[in-house]
Amino acid sequence: MTPRTALGALHAGALLFGLTGVFGKLASAGPSVIVFGRAAFAVLALAIFVGVARQHWQPLKARDWRGLTLAGMLLAGHWVSFFVAVKVAGVAIATLGFASFPAFTVILEGLLFRERIRRNEALLVVLVSIGLVLVTPDFDLASQATSGLLWALFSGLLFALLSLLNRAGSRHIPAVQAALCQNAVVALCLLPVAGPLLPSVSALDWLWLGLLGVFCTGVAHSLFVASLAVIKARTAAVVFAMEPVYGIAMAWVIFAEQPTLRMLMGGVLIILAIVISSRLAAGAPRTAPATSGG
Repeated sequence: MTPRTALGALHAGALLFGLTGVFGKLASAGPSVIVFGRAAFAVLALAIFVGVARQHWQPLKARDWRGLTLAGMLLAGHWVSFFVAVKVAGVAIATLGFASFPAFTVILEGLLFRERIRRNEALLVVLVSIGLVLVTPDFDLASQATSGLLWALFSGLLFALLSLLNRAGSRHIPAVQAALCQNAVVALCLLPVAGPLLPSVSALDWLWLGLLGVFCTGVAHSLFVASLAVIKARTAAVVFAMEPVYGIAMAWVIFAEQPTLRMLMGGVLIILAIVISSRLAAGAPRTAPATSGG
């Protein structure tokens, strides 16, 4: 893969991750069924990728399995809360609320790893906070916009915890292998809730869930991991800052979810914060996260 094709693969992956909320809204099924379907199809897609790419499978110890199980549970909670936000408030608010996770990461790193928060990291938190204020049209807890944003923020918090867990204990596990294991855990966690509802899922919903799991999870993650062999992590993170842009643009076209000027201003601040966050991490060791995207 050349740098040019790797950059194209990154943008394709960002676009696919950005479509996550769109497919979630197209599916009429509830969040538990959506997450189960996404995880199940993602396991299938990632298993095929591992076989085709002939990737090395790392032997796992009991400690690794415990970490992957906990990560899978966090991923399940992250996805469920994200799709609740999509159903309640729409794709734009859900995507921008989730995009706050770099700010949560900075705060949690300071608390859990006792790392001093630098001035530029504090700026990141401030930008995200202002952006979220602008994104929310009102602060009435009874309103769908506010309720959906809170679900999206909870989704971002869980994703930040997942990222820190991967940082602490999963660096030595190949990214695709970790993603496959975590998605398997997600499917198992949701099976008791989603299982009884599966017979009533329509054929069209299965199509959306298949696209969500195969393309927005398996293919998108595979493109992300493959491109990191050629592209710097800093460049990859900046490209993936486009994920909310792609999601909001597609929701605008498909669902006529036209963002207000205030929401666009908030989105610009949040995306700017993501770019700053990626540059802050530029000096860190380059590792492929076990999971990416919404």
